[in-house]
Amino acid sequence: MNEKSAFITIIGRPNVGKSSLMNRILGTKVAIVSDKPQTTRTRIMGVYTRGENQIVFIDTPGFHKPRNRLDKNMNKAVGDGMSDVDAAALVVEAAPKFSLENGLPPAEIELIKELHRRKMHAVLVINKIDLLEKKEVLFTLIPLYMKEFPFDAVIPLSAATGDGTEILTEELNCYLKPSPHYFADDDITDQPEKTMVAEMIREKLLRLLSKEVPHGIAVDLERFVERDTASGEPILEVEAAIICEKESHKGIVIGKGGAMLKKVGTLARRDIEEFFGIRASVKLWVKVKEDWRNREGLIHTFGLD
Repeated sequence: MNEKSAFITIIGRPNVGKSSLMNRILGTKVAIVSDKPQTTRTRIMGVYTRGENQIVFIDTPGFHKPRNRLDKNMNKAVGDGMSDVDAAALVVEAAPKFSLENGLPPAEIELIKELHRRKMHAVLVINKIDLLEKKEVLFTLIPLYMKEFPFDAVIPLSAATGDGTEILTEELNCYLKPSPHYFADDDITDQPEKTMVAEMIREKLLRLLSKEVPHGIAVDLERFVERDTASGEPILEVEAAIICEKESHKGIVIGKGGAMLKKVGTLARRDIEEFFGIRASVKLWVKVKEDWRNREGLIHTFGLD
């Protein structure tokens, strides 16, 4: 067989749709998504195999100004994700929240500087074109980026609708090199199942809670066991502690009469059952670990270093 492989890192500011794009390309959800910045905290690999070609995508956290030790680790994960890859996909927004007259935002300038420093190949991915009222804005946006870096290609697309994603994967095929596949052809990610379950729970918290609370939340999976019930039916037992930084946040996570915690568990259970294809039970509780995002030991415990 004439197998070919390529590693492509996906970089960009928070909330530009990096994880949504990878999920769309893979055809399944391997990275959680929400409208909250810094949803992705670690590097996540997604494996896209078509025949003899295999592209390994590396989804990275959004690059941002760090406010604590966890943020610094997340930015480091971006740099690590740019090492030993064949190319980068810089994801930006078609309808940016910054003024075009003021140039590119600092975070994107820093990422582009890193592309230059590493002398990398890169494509510019302009996401969320479905939100554009006037496509003419692209004629202003594209030159801003091309002025800063000689991108090999510019691909406008929508991760939400899938429009343009096939054009992107075709373009990325040019980075394939003769090489054995690094993953089995039916693999879709390098994430352990326990990590994926913890992230499914955290995703529901991100989507349901107010803006200030989710950033200080982690999920510590304490039990993840498949067993047979008395009737012989398999069931996946999941027990997890939701970690928050403040006592005042604990009540918000639990909700009145436990309503919020119950809703999180119900929604997470549905995702877990759909992903694993068996019945699941989910038990959740809340612990307070003050300022855990600045405590290296706890960051390591939660697998975020």
